[in-house]
Order: sequence, then C-alpha cells, then structure tokens
Amino acid sequence: MTMQYALLIYEDEAVSGKETASPAYKALVDRHWAFSGELRASGVQTAGAGLKNASSATTVRLNKGAHSVHDGPFAESKEQLGGFYIVNAEDLDEAIALAKRVPLTEGGSVEVRPLLGMG
Repeated sequence: MTMQYALLIYEDEAVSGKETASPAYKALVDRHWAFSGELRASGVQTAGAGLKNASSATTVRLNKGAHSVHDGPFAESKEQLGGFYIVNAEDLDEAIALAKRVPLTEGGSVEVRPLLGMG
C-alpha cells in the first residue's frame, strides 16, 4: 500500500536566483519541469507547484484567540519554502530516494513529510 508524502523544497532565493529570475533560476525551473514530467509519467506525482518569492507571502497568526495578518513568510530564515511535490511512495525510503532526485541549488534541502489520511 502506498502512502503520500510531501517533498518540501527549501532554498535561499538569493542563491537560486529566484529573486532576479536569473539564467541559473530559469535552468533550475527547466530541471524541475523535466523531473516533474518523469514523476507524472510514472504515476508517482499527484500534485506539486513552485511558489512565488517569499516576499509575496502573507502570514495569518492566531494568538490568544485573535487573528493577525502579517506581510512575509511565517519564519525569517535564510532558506525559504520554494515549492513542493506530492508523491506516492511505498515507504519513507522510497520517498527519500525521490527527494534525492529533486533539483536543488547548493545548500538547498528537501523536507520529506508523510501526509495525514483525511478519509
């Protein structure tokens, strides 16, 4: 029985060139399109998307029963969530093997997380 995993991609936008849409960033996007095409063709990928720059994020927080809205990502950090894949895998080892194939810039990372069954 397969499980679904999220492959969450974190990279420094300054390194990836995402902030400037550099040639390096465009090449990285091309590598993601190719990788995603392989995953879809094999039936492994069920969803995925890249995300706009972290500067376009809005965060909603709940504190003592009141919501507040803030510009920017939830946490200030060097790496930002840049995109994700949702994949089917037999187990964590297979999900990790897929994560190792995700195109990254130097210093980037992929967090592998099982999805909760909602059914």
